[in-house]
Amino acid sequence: MTDSALVGRKTQKLVLSALFLTLAFLLPFLTAGNPQLGNLFCLMHLPVLLCGFFCGPFWGLAVGLIAPLFRSLLLGMPVLFPTACSMALELASYGFLAGFFYALFPKKLPFTYLSLGLSLLGGRAVLGLVNTLFFGILAKEYTLSLFLTAAFVTPWPGLLLQILLIPPLVLLAKRHIR
Repeated sequence: MTDSALVGRKTQKLVLSALFLTLAFLLPFLTAGNPQLGNLFCLMHLPVLLCGFFCGPFWGLAVGLIAPLFRSLLLGMPVLFPTACSMALELASYGFLAGFFYALFPKKLPFTYLSLGLSLLGGRAVLGLVNTLFFGILAKEYTLSLFLTAAFVTPWPGLLLQILLIPPLVLLAKRHIR
């Protein structure tokens, strides 16, 4: 790869990452500031996962880490601690793992679903660990039941949306973006 092609590819990743960060900031407005709807649809997760797939693990991690903290500091939502801090680590994991697994596996639809599934499970495991730590600091109990409800039961519409949208979008866009 020539130097100019390498610079062009780095610039493309930077620009796409900025786009995904902007989407992560703006998409939660669709839930009209309603935290219950936000927890249901997980709209900030979509661009972070896409960033990992399109830009790789480093950029996915960066966008996932920055998005909830940036939104919290500018808008006060989500609340900085523990919510935005917990989300930042969860989303950073999603972005990193999506990019890592997508680079590891062949670029075929079943492997894209596998990459997404492993990313979602890994990010949720990080969420559970972080919440256990944070709620331990706050002297509250964080049970397995609370974790399962927060990670899988409440956000099932968001998980379904991610599973239905992300792999086809990745494969469609990859055909047109080189």
